[in-house]
Amino acid sequence: MKTIKKTVENSLINHFIYIIEKEALRKKAKKQRLSLVLAGGKSPINLYKKLAIKKIDWSNIDLFWGDERFVSKRSKNSNYKLAYETFIKKINISKNNIFSINTNIKNITKCSQNYSNLLKKYFKNKKICFDIFLLGMGEDGHIASIFPNSDELSRKFISRPVVRKDFKRITLSLNLINNSKKIIVWLNNKNKANKFNKLIYEGKKIPINNLKKNKTLIFKVI
Repeated sequence: MKTIKKTVENSLINHFIYIIEKEALRKKAKKQRLSLVLAGGKSPINLYKKLAIKKIDWSNIDLFWGDERFVSKRSKNSNYKLAYETFIKKINISKNNIFSINTNIKNITKCSQNYSNLLKKYFKNKKICFDIFLLGMGEDGHIASIFPNSDELSRKFISRPVVRKDFKRITLSLNLINNSKKIIVWLNNKNKANKFNKLIYEGKKIPINNLKKNKTLIFKVI
């Protein structure tokens, strides 16, 4: 893993935006599309707000989600709503570039399968390989909705339901995350950074410790 250490969150945000703009331009020159997976939770709020005001060409950037709570898109707990309200509705991007998890499908198994099918179609039934996968990290070291000591740590799948005490969820898999060309872990405050520094010694039972080191950038406030 490579650690991008910055003293304040805004420095991390600017560096992330630089990566997005550079990769999008490189892809556009090759007449290709950039696939960007968004993180859930509240950690990326300030990043998303800054993305909303930057003059980025979104025409060849496609947005995906690493996980979603099985709630309405209008719910305050929806990862889609957080991203939509903070930046997607404020930028010039086509609806055809937005690939969210359709929680309007009332059966969670069917909802998960629907997203798996969508990803297979997008990648033309070839290897699912996102360009950039943005991840937050929970206090217990979970990433997306892959939690410590869970079945999701060892199983290979595209997306699957996860039942927790707080919410039912849909998550992409660890193997899908690790298939990505670039993985960015977003540790936007010192508490998150300090927690990460402790968790890295707790072994493979902690999801964040299972990321492929040669593909992972740790964006960390110090």
